[in-house]
Amino acid sequence: MSITYVNAELRHLVQTRADFLCEYCLIAEEETGLGCEVDHVISEKHGGLTIEENLALACVCCNQAKGSDIGSIILQSGAFVRFFNPRIDRWNDHFCLRDYRIEPLSDIGFVTAQILRFNSLKRLLERQALALVDRYPSEPARRRMAI
Repeated sequence: MSITYVNAELRHLVQTRADFLCEYCLIAEEETGLGCEVDHVISEKHGGLTIEENLALACVCCNQAKGSDIGSIILQSGAFVRFFNPRIDRWNDHFCLRDYRIEPLSDIGFVTAQILRFNSLKRLLERQALALVDRYPSEPARRRMAI
């Protein structure tokens, strides 16, 4: 299956709507070494369309970890839980920032944080280094975190 091209106008809409933040981990696009990509919240593989309501801005780390997945299983219960959807969910309903860790507050937050590896050592060190120079969380990220 081929991936639909996202034109410059649609990409700019996604970037500005996201305040140039990864809509999953809330790192600023300018702070990532590899920038951000336009992500299909529901992948094309699962019938997701290339329309603004199904697109989010994602840093390379989050986007690569998410891939075409749409959710995961919570092993304790066996329940399938969808991932956080930036188009319909509020970040601070599912996550909170504690020190440099992004902690889940819901099952949606749990599966998203686990699969997107929010708290891998590499990601924790990245957020810590940015926080030490007062660049994480950025002001737009603080607003989404409601802190």
